[in-house]
Amino acid sequence: MEYKKIDTKDLEYILSVVGDEERVFHGEAINEDYSHDEMGTVKNMPEVVVAVNSTEEVSRIMKYAYESNIPVTPRGSGTGLVGAAVAIHGGIMIDLSKMNRILEIDEENLTLTVEPGVLLMEILKFVEEHDLFYPPDPGEKTATIAGNINTNAGGMRAVKYGVTRDYVRGLELVLPNGEVIQAGGKVVKNSSGYSIKDLVIGSEGTLAIVTKAILKLLPLPKKAVSLLIPFPDLDKAIDTVPKIIKSKSVPTAIEFMQRAAIVAAEEFLGKKFPDNSSDAYLLLTFDGNSKEEIERNYENVANICLEAGALDVYISDTQERQESIWTARGAFLEAIKASTTDMDEVDVVVPRNKVAEFVKYTHELEKKFDIRIKSFGHAGDGNLHIYILKDQLEEDIWQKKLSDVMEEMYRKSRELNGMVSGEHGIGFAKKPYLNKALSAETMSIMRGIKMAFDPKNILNPGKVCR
Repeated sequence: MEYKKIDTKDLEYILSVVGDEERVFHGEAINEDYSHDEMGTVKNMPEVVVAVNSTEEVSRIMKYAYESNIPVTPRGSGTGLVGAAVAIHGGIMIDLSKMNRILEIDEENLTLTVEPGVLLMEILKFVEEHDLFYPPDPGEKTATIAGNINTNAGGMRAVKYGVTRDYVRGLELVLPNGEVIQAGGKVVKNSSGYSIKDLVIGSEGTLAIVTKAILKLLPLPKKAVSLLIPFPDLDKAIDTVPKIIKSKSVPTAIEFMQRAAIVAAEEFLGKKFPDNSSDAYLLLTFDGNSKEEIERNYENVANICLEAGALDVYISDTQERQESIWTARGAFLEAIKASTTDMDEVDVVVPRNKVAEFVKYTHELEKKFDIRIKSFGHAGDGNLHIYILKDQLEEDIWQKKLSDVMEEMYRKSRELNGMVSGEHGIGFAKKPYLNKALSAETMSIMRGIKMAFDPKNILNPGKVCR
């Protein structure tokens, strides 16, 4: 599709909308960071970047872009990993990071209303000060809430609490034609027609731009305890997870780790992990409102693990001990990134009982293609984070090996009845694999939904399904 290139008239209109030259960047004034996301494998510069301050500004810019056939890419913190916030076709990039106000906390309805640019870490801190709890816990705390909504981010607490979709009550949305609509609200139940809200969640900015979100909160659990459980091998560790889930003593999080990731994190942080002598570990957290409740749950799970072949159970029942473990877990990605020259990522999700089989398959691929592959992930929901590392490979060899390894991984995930992405989305980078994973009929329905929202295909074009 041919899109209009930005000219002087377009710039003048955008400046008239925002009324502030310091919030409009054009040509060489655009920071190179806007050309890519955190992974950096997909790159292209927008023609103009607008740092918006209000829903009205977003609406007027979208209306103009729609009438003029100019592509628009919404962007938050740029922490994505699949190129979803990259302006593939140039045009206008709407930077929503300055729309970062917490608008209301409603302690009677247990909701928080925020603008799209509020960071996840700000939400977590703010609600905790009110003795409340926002459960979604993706690893990147500097992501914006709209970024979390657009990827339906999950994180480590998904085992017990679910994912972002489960905590979005309502959205204010700017449609591709500039119209503003409300989807959902503060109500707990809603069976009033199609759920527009749930279509937009996980749509990666291709259907509408989120300009306000009403989030569901919970009372803050009073106490949390973590268990670090070493196993002789990954098979025994992963085989234990279904037994834990069935025990009715459901942890908040169940993570799997291998020794290589722990050693990398130790080197990166310059701190020792409580134990790094075993090949595989499960890391579990339990939360609740009483010491007795938590102890009953973790003692039950500890016994299940020991009966299943665990070598020991380390209990971290102080804030300091828990932080030492979870800081290391949180550093895995940065540690891997620091160990190589470039990398790409696969966040497939497979049935829980297939996690070990998939991870072992990545070890086979390491040998087959003579390339380093590192992994960790959420054992409790089958979401794996696998990183293919470039190291000192020449660019052409790296691209060939990367393509071959990814083809093999996504083929294996289909074989195991898995899906392309558990929480990072499709964006631009993973589109070919989505097309292979889903039926032609399913892809046609997705394209039809996109067409219903955006018949001109101007909002974040080139992503997900179009």
